[in-house]
Amino acid sequence: MILDLQQFIATERPRWDELESLLAKIEEDPDLRLTLDQTRRFHYLYDRAASDLLRISTFASSPEILRYLEALVARAYGEIHETRDARRRFLFWHWFSQQLPQTFRRHLMAFWCSLALTILGATFGAGMLYLNPDAKETLLPFSHLQVKPSERVAREEQDEGERLNGKKARFAGFLMTHNIRVSLFTLALGMTYGVGTVVVLFYNGVILGAVSFDYIQDGQARFLVGWLLPHGSIEIPSVMIAGQAGLVLASALIGSRKRMTLLDRLAAVRDDLVTLIGGFSLLLVWAGLVEAFFSQYHEPVLPYGVKIGFGLLELVLLCGFLGFGGRKARPGGASS
Repeated sequence: MILDLQQFIATERPRWDELESLLAKIEEDPDLRLTLDQTRRFHYLYDRAASDLLRISTFASSPEILRYLEALVARAYGEIHETRDARRRFLFWHWFSQQLPQTFRRHLMAFWCSLALTILGATFGAGMLYLNPDAKETLLPFSHLQVKPSERVAREEQDEGERLNGKKARFAGFLMTHNIRVSLFTLALGMTYGVGTVVVLFYNGVILGAVSFDYIQDGQARFLVGWLLPHGSIEIPSVMIAGQAGLVLASALIGSRKRMTLLDRLAAVRDDLVTLIGGFSLLLVWAGLVEAFFSQYHEPVLPYGVKIGFGLLELVLLCGFLGFGGRKARPGGASS
């Protein structure tokens, strides 16, 4: 029996508050890992709160404190005796700001391979068009790219963005679904031990290189950059991230020196693949909106300098996000 309830509460309340604060941090960040000292302190506070609950349960005049301690001890018990992975909650902002860039950097070598394949394809496409201009119809299967670039530029600038009036939302939806479907296909081709993913990345590069060479050769480089950069600064890296995921999948299928079964290797990359899928899908939604509602406007309606500046800003932000997002501060101000 507690002789002085108020004195007991005043003495123990700081420890209850400390335990509640620590629980709030753990519940807010499912990936939080406590240090050894923090873990010991957590167990001490839990044991102390459980002991306090037992002592105060015999005091009939304190139902509010009793309910508070019951809830506090139950939360602490749940954190100690349940596995984190089995009950992990999905927190979108934590996933987007922390898990996505961390996952991207964890498989950075696969992304560099994806980028290299795209650049190699672009070089091949530009070279083919330089050596054989008649190859344009073969390399560029899209009708709007078959016309002479200067003719298309004149038509686009004269149109002043009116062509898609009343249809931009539908066009944006088409772009999103099409690009996401292509990206998922690029990833899924990792099941061919990466061969299909390599082919798609190379072919996308061929188209990009051929289009770029065609417009630059015809003196339309400014239009090309102003047209492509606003949405392409997000769309093209997104496809390469899909290629990155496909190469990660292929690497898991091929295996390495680690003594792991195929199922274990696939399980090890499963969560990372889902994260990359969610990442490039979100980026492609944004790219579709930009292409439909922004990229379609050209001079004199929208100066090319504004469009180029907007695209460069997007690219810088994307690189900064993927390169530095989710890094945890180290003692002394450095980040990891």
